[in-house]
Amino acid sequence: MTYTVNCSILLTELPLLERPAAAKAAGFDAVEFWWPFDTSVPSDTEVAKFEQAITDAGVQLSGLNFNAGNMPGGDRGLVSWPARSAEFLDNIDVVAGIGERLGCKAFNALYGNRVDGESAEKQDAVGAENLATAAAGVARIGGTVLLEPVSGAPRYPLLTAADALKVIARVKEESGADNVKLLADFYHLAVNGDDVAAVIEQHAKDFGHIQIADNPGRGAPGTGNLPLGEWISRSRELGYSGYIGLEYKEPAETAFTWAIRESAAN
Repeated sequence: MTYTVNCSILLTELPLLERPAAAKAAGFDAVEFWWPFDTSVPSDTEVAKFEQAITDAGVQLSGLNFNAGNMPGGDRGLVSWPARSAEFLDNIDVVAGIGERLGCKAFNALYGNRVDGESAEKQDAVGAENLATAAAGVARIGGTVLLEPVSGAPRYPLLTAADALKVIARVKEESGADNVKLLADFYHLAVNGDDVAAVIEQHAKDFGHIQIADNPGRGAPGTGNLPLGEWISRSRELGYSGYIGLEYKEPAETAFTWAIRESAAN
């Protein structure tokens, strides 16, 4: 089982640039990050320090988010936000550059909340156009744009796998882009009431990425009641061969004890 540690939600007791090495020390060979900078176009020095932290740790960067705005402040992406569309577009080359240098090929583009003063129709048109541009931008390095249903954000319109897949189908129809894929976060899907087992049966072979957390609480596997092991195994059986992203909340000292127990049991 190939796990990747989301270093934006785990190991947060440490400075961000120390987290890749901590993930390696905990026995993992891959990490993923939300956008780790304050702006869409950070300085060359900032980017170099981030890349160096990953290469020095000896881990693979398996996934990176596009700039999603002020996440702690409630933002959930710039893709469909007309007033910030330019920021998203400016971010594409930076993201692709990091991906090219570090061998990362999966890039999560959070769709964005509904905003006052803009119609849903306009936001969705902007979203589809920007996703197509992002897909073209990362296609040159063999990259995939990921689109994710999200929970806990009242104005975020993509709640179920079907919601995201509808947008993906529109992008493909309008632009021909075939490198926009569903990010199946089993926690978000379950919290939003989606039938996760059915989503897996119908779409696992086409998942662009899987992320996990247990529910309730968005904690480590085993802290809640979701059948995460069964869902992962079934996804594998049906053709998903990518990483499993660990995107849950747990103190560093106990963050991976479930993995240690699983390893010992095997």
